[in-house]
Amino acid sequence: MDDFSPSDLKTILHSKRANIYYLQHCRVLVNGGRVEYVTDEGKQSLYWNIPIANTTTVLLGTGTSITQAAMRELAKAGVLVGFCGGGGTPLFSANEVDVEVAWLSPQSEYRPTEYLQAWVRFWFDDAQRLAAAKLFQRMRLERIERTWLNSRVFNDAGFSVPAERLKHLIAEAASRNEAAGDNTMLLTEEARLTKALFKLAVDATGYGDFTRAKRGSGADPANRFLDHGNYLAYGLAATATWVLGLPHGLSVLHGKTRRGGLVFDVADLVKDATILPQAFISAMRGDEEQEFRQACIENLSRSESLDFMIESIKTVADALGDGSQ
Repeated sequence: MDDFSPSDLKTILHSKRANIYYLQHCRVLVNGGRVEYVTDEGKQSLYWNIPIANTTTVLLGTGTSITQAAMRELAKAGVLVGFCGGGGTPLFSANEVDVEVAWLSPQSEYRPTEYLQAWVRFWFDDAQRLAAAKLFQRMRLERIERTWLNSRVFNDAGFSVPAERLKHLIAEAASRNEAAGDNTMLLTEEARLTKALFKLAVDATGYGDFTRAKRGSGADPANRFLDHGNYLAYGLAATATWVLGLPHGLSVLHGKTRRGGLVFDVADLVKDATILPQAFISAMRGDEEQEFRQACIENLSRSESLDFMIESIKTVADALGDGSQ
């Protein structure tokens, strides 16, 4: 063990790592050679180990601090660190401009260039970039239908939607997506389907009146859980793009110049499929935030969401990067 260094931990495939951490009101530091987070219980400080070899992402919310030594160890282990607001909501600057989650990627780590080269071959062509966005959307739709209809966890929780109604929505969305002439039209269709899925989820759980709030302003449980859960998906998406060596700015749907847009493109592959149903299930069940977060993490892990994200990115890079489309 004396010859074992933290950099060796990167050999563990990210797609097989089990842990995503969201932390609030704590300090992250190195103690006895281990990365730990410290919480205060009255006059007592409690130290909790972070198994960095089995962790993909650490999201730091409000009231957190992290030492330089801890950042160094996390970087050596290939763990992405993200900074966000309370409950996984976006950060806000003083002038209320929405600042999405800020990611610190391990900078000294060697990353593959194969997929980056394939990506840039098509990325500067508007038509090719639109084709890539449509391919992402096709995989998203397939994931939603498969998960909503076949997830034992959701079915056991009483989340059951009419199969024909869902299949009709998916088929209609697929047709509209293929007919979209530009990214704006495709984004409109994406939002249209999500709104319809909210209605399905409301009906399936008996939630009642629901309107999706923006910028973390929702006060009801479903809105708060959606915000929080989505940022767990963003953490996995940021990891997936980093693993394959793709900069977060090379988006195909969420704005060519939007900061970190590719993270949102990739997160959309699993958000509606996995996070959305759990948000309404937990809201109706009266779950606390920690219970909801744990349910999401388990669902993301059980469904191998990170693996799916990585393979989906590879599929797009291979399909568009060889110039065949």
